[in-house]
Amino acid sequence: MTEYAIKDIVTGEEIRVFREKNKLDRKDLARILNVSNRTVESWENGKTVSGPIVFLLRILNEKPELLEYYEISPRKYKVRYLYMNGFNDILTSIDVDFMKRKVAVRNYTDSLDRAFGNKENPDYDDFMSFIESRCFPRTRDDMKVMLEDLEIPFYDPLLIVEKTEGRMAEDDKWIKIEK
Repeated sequence: MTEYAIKDIVTGEEIRVFREKNKLDRKDLARILNVSNRTVESWENGKTVSGPIVFLLRILNEKPELLEYYEISPRKYKVRYLYMNGFNDILTSIDVDFMKRKVAVRNYTDSLDRAFGNKENPDYDDFMSFIESRCFPRTRDDMKVMLEDLEIPFYDPLLIVEKTEGRMAEDDKWIKIEK
């Protein structure tokens, strides 16, 4: 049996110290850990806690920059596209100003699963190409039937993605649109 250099428990005091050191209130920590505020409060008021929280706190304590890395940045433009994976993890956020043809992009993964692959500073045209890549091809034989099924009068990648969430048969990625 493999052993790991991670203790089995963490105290409520250690959780509180971690939270305060990282300038988090209980609500923030609860959101990060995907638990209720009440759970964080009971941990901090209890004697010891065991389970996955111990390992996660160890990682975050040693690499606090991960908290900032995964913090969702404030929206820069009115419409936000969140490129997600099948686990509902945000891979890339894309804020779009359609009138000025501008985009603001932030990646939340280092893998090439990002919306624009390894391109660091995509522009509006890259965004539109990405959106079209999440649609069925313009040249598809039964395109008119598919457009009718979607109740879209013509081939418009933005409308198609809005209706289909950019879901493709060959992968588990999808797009959530926030307006």
